[in-house]
Amino acid sequence: MSVIFTELIIICLLFTANGLFAMAELAVVSARRVRLKHLAASGSRSAAIAMQLAEDPNRFLPAVQTGITLVGLLAGAFGGITIAEQIAAALQKFPTAAPYAEAIGVGCVVVGLTFISLVIGELVPKRLALAHPERIACLVARPVDWLSRVTRPLIRLLGWATNAVLWLLRVRERPAQAVTNEEVKLMMQEGVEAGVFDHAEPSMVESVLAFDSRPVRDIATPREKLVFLNQHDSHEDVWHKIVVSGHSNFPVCEGTRDRIAGIVSVKAAYANLAAGLPVHLPDLMTRPLVVPETLSVSALLAQFRETGKHLAVLENETRHHTGLVTLVDVLEAIVGEIPSREERLKPEAVRRGDGSYLVDGGFPLAQLAALTGQRDFAEMNEPLAAFVARDLGAGLREGATLPWGTWRAEVIDMDGRRVDKVLLTPARTEGSAADTNQS
Repeated sequence: MSVIFTELIIICLLFTANGLFAMAELAVVSARRVRLKHLAASGSRSAAIAMQLAEDPNRFLPAVQTGITLVGLLAGAFGGITIAEQIAAALQKFPTAAPYAEAIGVGCVVVGLTFISLVIGELVPKRLALAHPERIACLVARPVDWLSRVTRPLIRLLGWATNAVLWLLRVRERPAQAVTNEEVKLMMQEGVEAGVFDHAEPSMVESVLAFDSRPVRDIATPREKLVFLNQHDSHEDVWHKIVVSGHSNFPVCEGTRDRIAGIVSVKAAYANLAAGLPVHLPDLMTRPLVVPETLSVSALLAQFRETGKHLAVLENETRHHTGLVTLVDVLEAIVGEIPSREERLKPEAVRRGDGSYLVDGGFPLAQLAALTGQRDFAEMNEPLAAFVARDLGAGLREGATLPWGTWRAEVIDMDGRRVDKVLLTPARTEGSAADTNQS
């Protein structure tokens, strides 16, 4: 029995050695390079060695396979022959089993050793390697590195032979592939399922990854939504547009809207007001950054960093201005759902705190009638701008007013002869003064 016990111990040790080599191989292969680099940068020499092994498979894999092969040969040399003989001798005592005693003994040894080999030599070590790849890669890095140095002549021979066979098979080694956007998205999703990331973070990361291919026109405020100031507007006209629109930045045009002289922020205008000075636009406006509307969002961010500006005017291939984009628009593209360009171009009617509506000139009269309860206009299939222009006629200008049912319409902004923005105010809040003004 002592011989059988000794043989069992030797076989288990060999299987354990096989398991260590299998665990080392899988741990180094599956360890994430980013984590190993971080550990190496923190001063871990083992992590640095593990990185070198992972980046040089012609040195690492032959060393591990040499160890596994040697262990396999030694295990085969023992083979449990003594154990099989002992089992066969025990079965000889039973007349029924005696003729098959040797076959049964060999079968029991083969099944038993195969089971132990799979559990101790393969499955358990590989499960450990997958559970803690970086930690185990660091633990086995030095021994594997030492083995690769000791067996260097053999490793070179094996590497040469492997390359020769691959050359005959016309197989070329591919360069290491960089991490793709899809892989990052999958990792983020796995992080959400594991509780590492919040549910909102993957969509934010996807938005950032799309910045290279997303043109800035997709996140900008289109020209049709902007409220323009004229360079020669009076103090009262400027403040009226600022207060009514609710915007933070205003393009200042010189003559026509395709000649933008600068940008004025509400903050600068309020600073003048606080100092008791009238708003003089040429003194407050700053030169905007002008970029093509096809520029990618990532390139726009780079220009924001280089210039220190947080606002840009877009222009198309004919050098006409098509919109305005700010750093806030970029942040909204990351943290919030960005509507399509068609949705941004869709005319709006925004209800303000005092009950009035700031309406785009292209907003349909029928929809506006439904919002304001003006049934007399419910069947009119035309935009608000057409109605205002027809009613005012020659008197069409910024600041002109006209009655619209029980509401008063005031032209706030114009693009040439086109009505761009109209302010609708309930006439009942205006009193007789409003009626007088309308007449």
